[in-house]
Amino acid sequence: MMMIINRFFSTIKNTSARQLIEKTVKENNIVVFMKGTPSQPMCGYSRAVCQILDMNKVRVYEAVNVLEDEQVREEIKAFSNWPTIPQVFVKGAFIGGCDILVDMNKTGELQKLLAKEGII
Repeated sequence: MMMIINRFFSTIKNTSARQLIEKTVKENNIVVFMKGTPSQPMCGYSRAVCQILDMNKVRVYEAVNVLEDEQVREEIKAFSNWPTIPQVFVKGAFIGGCDILVDMNKTGELQKLLAKEGII
């Protein structure tokens, strides 16, 4: 059974976008900052990341829809020093965007990382 938590930061008051991002990345094994949601991705790159996670039998991850909050959309780029979305974090570490995940998946590096971290 797949369990995806969709976080909408705009509903949380009195907390900066940076604090919310830091907390989310720290508290979840996998976080995907994406356009849309896993069930309704709003761009092909976000869809591809979700498909890669699904192919690798990742059943639980946090998905943050950056289209819901302009501050989060801009702050995640500064936080990771990565200009594009989607962005994937595993156990608090920034992994990369869609292109990086595609390459890691092709070489088997992603599967090794997920197994090493106890995610699959």
